[in-house]
Amino acid sequence: MGDRCQVDGSWKETDPQAGLGWYNFNMETGEKLLGTCNLWRGVSPLQTEVEALLWAMQCMLRHNKLVMVFETNLSDVVQMVSKPEEWPAFAVLLEEIDRCKRRFLSFSITHIPRTNNTKADKLAQSARALPTSVYYVNSVSPTWISEL
Repeated sequence: MGDRCQVDGSWKETDPQAGLGWYNFNMETGEKLLGTCNLWRGVSPLQTEVEALLWAMQCMLRHNKLVMVFETNLSDVVQMVSKPEEWPAFAVLLEEIDRCKRRFLSFSITHIPRTNNTKADKLAQSARALPTSVYYVNSVSPTWISEL
């Protein structure tokens, strides 16, 4: 129960931008918060997924949501957070994730099926596809997404 935050990144080799998306919901209160943004595409889809998690963590901390379960459909991200020393190429991002992680009163990250991560996926894909820069955090869906 409580707050959950699903995260996803959208990366395509032919696109100059990547998209990040997260969807936070509280199963007890029904409260929701969501975020979508785009940035210049990094070197891999995995990097984008890690950046999506980091951005979601930073946003949850800014909104004083200190007891959080993060969910991702990429098991590698869960492993990276659990054993960062095994992923030296991502050391800088993983160190920042660790700094954020220590600020939560309760933090966990779990793997969920892709079919259960559709909202974060839609937010990430929509941001990647936009022709302009976007940074959106709100409790209502952005106008360019028809339905979440």
